[in-house]
Amino acid sequence: MLNFFSRLGYPITSLNLTQRVKSQEDKLPVKNAGCRSQFLLHSAPTSKVCLFFHGFTAAPYQFLPMGRTLHQAGYNVLIPRMPGHGQAGDWNRDNPPPLPTNPDTYKQFGLDWLQKAQTLGDRVVVGGLSGGGTLAAWLALERAKEIDRALLFAPYLSSSNKVVDLLVKTFNTYFEWIDDTPPDQVIGYEGFMVAALRVYLDMGKEILKRSKDQPSAPMFIVSTEADKAVSITDHQVLFENILKRQPKSWYYEFDRILNIPHTMLTKAEGNKWENLLNVIAKAYVQSDLTWAEVEEIAYRMTEGKTFNQVVAELKIADRASPDMPAFITLVDKRAIVLKRNPSLDQV
Repeated sequence: MLNFFSRLGYPITSLNLTQRVKSQEDKLPVKNAGCRSQFLLHSAPTSKVCLFFHGFTAAPYQFLPMGRTLHQAGYNVLIPRMPGHGQAGDWNRDNPPPLPTNPDTYKQFGLDWLQKAQTLGDRVVVGGLSGGGTLAAWLALERAKEIDRALLFAPYLSSSNKVVDLLVKTFNTYFEWIDDTPPDQVIGYEGFMVAALRVYLDMGKEILKRSKDQPSAPMFIVSTEADKAVSITDHQVLFENILKRQPKSWYYEFDRILNIPHTMLTKAEGNKWENLLNVIAKAYVQSDLTWAEVEEIAYRMTEGKTFNQVVAELKIADRASPDMPAFITLVDKRAIVLKRNPSLDQV
C-alpha cells in the first residue's frame, strides 16, 4: 500500500511516466496512434492499478475497451507497448520487424512495468492477451505476493496444433498473417520471424512446469472454444495446477457457438461480445471469491434461488462484485450439478 509521501508525489510521478514514454515513442517513431502506450489515469492513486500487455505483433489498442471499463470503475490503467512492437518501418521478409527473440527481454519489461504500476495505487492487477497473457502468467508466478490477481485472455502456452509447435521450435523462417485488412489500415505487424514466437513457447513451457508446485497470484483464465491459435488444454491444465494452491483462481471457456476468436478483446478484431468480456473481467477484479464459492453460488441457483438470496445465505455479498450475476449466468451449472451428483449422468 502506498505511504503518505508516495501519495503526495503521485501527480509528479504519473506526469513524468506519461511524458517519458511519449518522448521515447516519439523518437522511434511508432507506427500509428493505436501502437502507442495508453494510460488511463485518475488524479490520485487508486485502490488497484491494472497493467495490461497486448498480444504478439499487435499493440496497446487491444486493451482500450477493457481499460476504459476499468478506468470508469475507479482504477488506474496502464497499457504499455510491448518491446519491439508497433514501430514504423518497411517491415517484410527481407526486413522483419524488430521483435525480441530472448524471453529475458519480455520478463525484464514486465518486472519494470510492475514496479511502475506499484507507484500509482495500492494493488496491481496484471493482464494480457495471447503472448501478453503469457507474460502476465509468468509475472503472477514470479511475483506472486506483489500481484493482486491476473487476467489471462487466451494466453499462448503452446499452439492448438502440435505440428505448429514443432515448426516453431525448429525453423527460423518468416511468417505473414493472412488478413484482408488493407496494409495502410493494419495497426500491428503483418508478419514476423518464427524465432520471435518461439520465445512465448519457451515461456509457456516454463509457466506450466512452475505452476505444478509454486504459489501464484490468483488467475482468471479466459478461453474460447473457437480459438484456432492456442491450446485450450494447456489453459485447463494451468488452472488445475494453480487452483490447488490459489483457490481464488477462476476459469471460463466461451462456447464455440459464440464464435469468439483468439483476438477476443475487441469488436474490431471479431468479438461482438466485447462488452460481456469486459463485464466478467470487472467481476473478477472487484470480487474476492474462491472458485469453490463461485460453484456454490451457481449450484444453489439451480435450486430456484436468486443470486442475491444465495450470497446472503453464504454471507459473501460484500465480497461479490455488482457484475458477478452476469458471470454466474455464464457458468456451466449443469456440469457443476453432475460433478456433485454423478448418478444423474446415468439418467
